[in-house]
Amino acid sequence: MAYDYLFSDFNIGNTNIKNRFIVSPMTRVSAEEDGLANNRMKEYYERFAKGGFGTIITEGIYFDESHSQGYDNQPGLANDKHVQAWKPIVDAVHNHSTLFIAQLMHAGGQSQGNAYVNETIAPSEIPPKGEQLEFYGGSGPFPTPESMTKQNIDDVKRAFVNGALHAKEAGFDGIELHGANGYLLDQFLTDYLNHREDQYGGSLGNRLRLMLEVINDVRQAVGEDYIVGIRISQIKVSDSKHKWQGGESSAETIFSKLGEASLDYIHVTDGNGTAPAFGEGTKTLAKAAKDYGKLPVIANGKLGDPETANNVLHQNEADFVSLGTSALANPDLPNRVKRDKELKAFDFKSTLLPIAYVKDHELNADTVE
Repeated sequence: MAYDYLFSDFNIGNTNIKNRFIVSPMTRVSAEEDGLANNRMKEYYERFAKGGFGTIITEGIYFDESHSQGYDNQPGLANDKHVQAWKPIVDAVHNHSTLFIAQLMHAGGQSQGNAYVNETIAPSEIPPKGEQLEFYGGSGPFPTPESMTKQNIDDVKRAFVNGALHAKEAGFDGIELHGANGYLLDQFLTDYLNHREDQYGGSLGNRLRLMLEVINDVRQAVGEDYIVGIRISQIKVSDSKHKWQGGESSAETIFSKLGEASLDYIHVTDGNGTAPAFGEGTKTLAKAAKDYGKLPVIANGKLGDPETANNVLHQNEADFVSLGTSALANPDLPNRVKRDKELKAFDFKSTLLPIAYVKDHELNADTVE
């Protein structure tokens, strides 16, 4: 099968992208202890570019020397040393005509490893559900975070801006704000984690406020021609069953507001990207983003089968597909599909255990170029 949609070009903003295959952001905790990107990460990311992916979105990157870091050995964009460390990786990816986007992540109350501070901060003094992820170096329940002051909120907004400017300086083609999976921006959006009584809590519009302010501040800083996107989800690292309280009505409000903001795309992630997002017979999360946001949409969630992915695009459910575990198993997935080569199955144990750092066998595996 030709999979014409997957291999067609498409624009995000004013940037033309050679195909619809995107590497999803995946935490690999492979940076140095001080957050410096390194040669192992260069080899890791360049393999996806060599393998034919049109776009790569980095793992979540922290961007201040304060509360944004979420994991030990997470890469940073908090200072000039971090910027310089990313430059050779960006150049290596660009050598293969692949778009490279930096995902900026503030872990908030879901942090389980931070080199700069001991406490975590969040909208309210409510810990996330569940327990820390062992394959990212954590253990036990999440600690109770400190409730953020207005000064904390202002500091976070400035830090997002600085992170975006650092990404631009490092040569990235754009940034993605991490508003998904239970991290800080999503914590503000989540009713049971946000009990604030000021303008950042209460109504859905108030809980969206910080996300929209960050988008606006970042856009003003980086300019109109730099790609700015956002990732959003119902599910969380700490709560895989979570749904927005208002169902599709909440989705309409959220995606409409994001569509009115100065974004270039919306990236949605769900446990299954082709499943109804709000109950029996409802739209997928990607389709809701398309219908209400009216921006280019990236879909994510069990879309590694090329026929399934191509159908998602053909049916106008999304404009791109981002691939996680299928890309880890097949960093050359677009090239394999184009040449009708069999795809490899993902091996969770050998890839992500005991810790999810990039393994030698990943870098040494044969690939189709």
